[in-house]
Amino acid sequence: MRSLTARRTILKMGLVAVALPSCFRASRAADRPIAVVELFTSQGCSSCPRADALFSELADRSDLVALAYHVDYWDYLGWKDDLATPENTERQHGYGEVLGTSVYTPQIVINGRLDVTGTDRSAVLDALEAAASGAHTFSADVTLSATSQNVVIDIGKGPAQATGAHIILAAYRPHKSVEIRAGENRGKTIDYCNVVRSYQTIGVWHGKAVRLEFPKTEISSKGGGCAVLVQSVDGKGNPGPVLGAADIPSVV
Repeated sequence: MRSLTARRTILKMGLVAVALPSCFRASRAADRPIAVVELFTSQGCSSCPRADALFSELADRSDLVALAYHVDYWDYLGWKDDLATPENTERQHGYGEVLGTSVYTPQIVINGRLDVTGTDRSAVLDALEAAASGAHTFSADVTLSATSQNVVIDIGKGPAQATGAHIILAAYRPHKSVEIRAGENRGKTIDYCNVVRSYQTIGVWHGKAVRLEFPKTEISSKGGGCAVLVQSVDGKGNPGPVLGAADIPSVV
């Protein structure tokens, strides 16, 4: 078994290896992903470009489901983020309540269980190393496939105590380049990856095997990529630990 230092070195080498062709992962490996990485970011935040760059490296990894949520609370600084939605901001506030953290950018939430600063590469890799070692083992086997008209979601049978987890479908745009002409990032052109354009709860998982179908047109109209999260929620509907996940970079 490799040491933590050695394995982190390998992870870092892997990130560097895929950094150049970022945002263009063609397919997902058949294996279950080790983690869901959710970045909360903003075009109007001067600290975010470094996190966006790190996230683009993570988005290329076939063992991760990586989703970027642009938030709108920095729009007053002089540049309106045209990728931001109030729903994304609401999701981040929900995590803040559950995890007991402040709401800030850039923030990365891993598996719905912990948050790290999005620019802290070492902290991000440490958290992913913990996930890879089985610290946050997924209990739901999730697979995504596509027919000519629909996206098909299959969730396998889980432990008997699994109940009430939300099945969340997120539609995302795999790549978007934005020229920022005002605000704290004025003059920069930033490449964004896996930008969530909408998400919704489409069912509830009670630990039994289930199949759901969703029209491809609902995904392709918002960018073409989609991810499914099986996620526990608290009594207020705030997001909690992710129990399973899968994604397809393009259903077009």
